[in-house]
Amino acid sequence: MELDVLQNRDFSSEFKFSTSRSGGPGGQNVNKVSTKVELRFNVIESLLLWADEKEIVLKKLQNKINKEGELVLVSQSERSQLGNKERVIEKFYTLLRKTLTPQKLRKPTKQTKASKEKRLQSKKLNSEKKIRRKSFDSE
Repeated sequence: MELDVLQNRDFSSEFKFSTSRSGGPGGQNVNKVSTKVELRFNVIESLLLWADEKEIVLKKLQNKINKEGELVLVSQSERSQLGNKERVIEKFYTLLRKTLTPQKLRKPTKQTKASKEKRLQSKKLNSEKKIRRKSFDSE
């Protein structure tokens, strides 16, 4: 079973939402209704993230964090504001979980003796095939 790095912490009290009109096709709905939802989460001032977690988030998500230290996520794919709000919150938790989950270290492995011999054998066969072609063409 995978250990949840967020340990059921509720960040909703630290979210700031803003809405605006979505771009792209959609006709009157897009032109009249503010369905695009932007979530802002201040990483630096967060009370629910530990200091080491803040460092990791600031380092790994630096492209999504503005100068004020806010993580900015946007959703505009749904037709309703509520749908986009739910989607952006889901996106936030997924991103944070992925960022804070430690990656497994790669254990370097060596090639087996059999795999080395197999590779050398295939190279030898390829070489012989090309040598046969050369001698046939020169006649």
